[in-house]
Amino acid sequence: MRTPTANAVRNAVANAVTKAAFRRRYGASPLHLLLVLASFALACYAGVRMLRGDTVGVAVWFVGAALLHDLVLLPLYAVTDRAAQKLFGQPSGRGEGKPRTGVNHIRVPAFVSGVLLLVYWPLILRRVGHYTSYTGLPADVFLGRWLLITACLFAASAAVLAVRLWNGGRDARKQRARARAQARARARARRAGR
Repeated sequence: MRTPTANAVRNAVANAVTKAAFRRRYGASPLHLLLVLASFALACYAGVRMLRGDTVGVAVWFVGAALLHDLVLLPLYAVTDRAAQKLFGQPSGRGEGKPRTGVNHIRVPAFVSGVLLLVYWPLILRRVGHYTSYTGLPADVFLGRWLLITACLFAASAAVLAVRLWNGGRDARKQRARARAQARARARARRAGR
């Protein structure tokens, strides 16, 4: 086995110090910076391509979407999330600010279902006139499929929550049994020491 030379060790230390200094200044690794810059470049390219056609229409749509999100949807998200935390949060005597794990098992399927509704709402609500003639596919099946996907997402989330709660209960039972065994061992040691 070869031992590292002094130059190799010095280079490795200098490389580690440089990476640490970069991470300290930037807050993340150089790969993160590269990926952020690449995503900005891709977004700029997409924006330029998108604005080539109907620039005013795209700008109105973008501003309208931002206003709809900020003035209507964000308060709706916040109120719904507050209600879910109140419904599934900790009882008032035990750690007020910490939500139970059940809240996230409602957030995730609701979010995915909402994104699917947002993307496919014209098809789900049957707001397309010529869909069948263009694609040859029936347009009346999307509502049922979206409801089925939503039900499956919530059922899968409930199953994951049940497994987590079962495993958490098993771990708690093991810890209680271990604590009882240790208490018995201490009691035996005290009796033997008398």
